[in-house]
Formats: sequence, C-alpha cells, structure tokens
Amino acid sequence: MERISSQQQYTAPAARTGGRQEPKSGGFGAALQRELEKQQTTQSIAFSKHAISRAEARGIEVTPALMDRLAGSVERAMAKGATNILALDATQAFIINVPNAKVITAITQDELKENVFTNIDGAVFL
Repeated sequence: MERISSQQQYTAPAARTGGRQEPKSGGFGAALQRELEKQQTTQSIAFSKHAISRAEARGIEVTPALMDRLAGSVERAMAKGATNILALDATQAFIINVPNAKVITAITQDELKENVFTNIDGAVFL
C-alpha cells in the first residue's frame, strides 16, 4: 500500500473540458492563454485611409480619449458577436469593423441626420 500512496495519482479531467486536461497555472499553455486574453482585451483600434481622410475633411479630432472610447465600443460589440457597428455619441459617429478593429468611416452630427446606415449589425453609444 505504501508504494501506491507514494506514487503520483492520475485524476481524470472534468467532463466540461471535453477530455482535455486544463493547463497548470505555471505551464506554457496557461501563459499563452493569459497572453491571448490580454491581447484580446487590449486590442488597439486603427483607422482606414478612408476614415482618416473623412475625419480630417470633417474636422473630427482624433484624441487618445476618443481612441479609448472607440476601443471600448469594439470590446463591447465583440462580446455580443457584432461584426460591423455604428459607434456614436451626440456629435459624431464611426462605422467600425469589429473583427479587424478598424474604423471604416467617420461622420459628423450634421451628416447623421441625412444618412441611412446599412451593413451594420449593431450600434454602440460612446
């Protein structure tokens, strides 16, 4: 009996893991998973060339605070499974491709009244 108790015992993986063993907290798999999760939550947002030219032409100032708000809207939309969103506040709006975290175009308040937005599957208030 002493031989059995001194040996490392195998514990079957939990049914919810689909037969896979969960990585140990100090293992490579766990470190990789933490890094992937960190990248997903801190995903930066970029502007397409079209969006940059639209923002400049329309006088939309792209500040670090605006970038943070846009990145936050992408994170919230991603959590809901949206792929193309309209992110807007009282003075401006942005069409954003969520999987690529890329602003497609920028729109001012005056133009919001005149436009119909198509090919979006969500809206997020900034």
